[in-house]
Amino acid sequence: MNRRLVAVLVAVLTVFTFVPLASAQSTPTLSNIRTGQHPGFSRVVLDLSGLPTEHRVREVTSVANCGSGNPVDMPGSTEILAVTLIGAAAHDDNGNPTYTGSRNFATPNLNPVNRVALTCDFEATLGIAVGYTNANAWHRVFTLTNPNRLVIDVGL
Repeated sequence: MNRRLVAVLVAVLTVFTFVPLASAQSTPTLSNIRTGQHPGFSRVVLDLSGLPTEHRVREVTSVANCGSGNPVDMPGSTEILAVTLIGAAAHDDNGNPTYTGSRNFATPNLNPVNRVALTCDFEATLGIAVGYTNANAWHRVFTLTNPNRLVIDVGL
């Protein structure tokens, strides 16, 4: 009976000793926001450490900070595209920011996009607002890998 008990204990200890511990960031994080002008459309790229679980897109008339509820100023924008990334953050598991750039900035060299704002970074929900000036503009939002990123295109 003692041999059985020793064998069980050895088996249990072996399993717990060799199970790898999760050491990587559990939630994909934002590291950079890039913008660029292309023929016929503006592009906003969110550089991420991984892909979010999902993303949601909607056209809105105003945006607010998800933590405070305070309005986020989008000067010069007549239209706003709100993009929400579920399962992403702009900080690591210890609360340290992974994105240190501006949280609300003008994009003077783009047309029709004229403003980008980070509106939410709370409980693995990341919010981005893209302001633009053409009410008839089209948009598309998609993810790419190698490297991981979320792309927001707004066309003329």
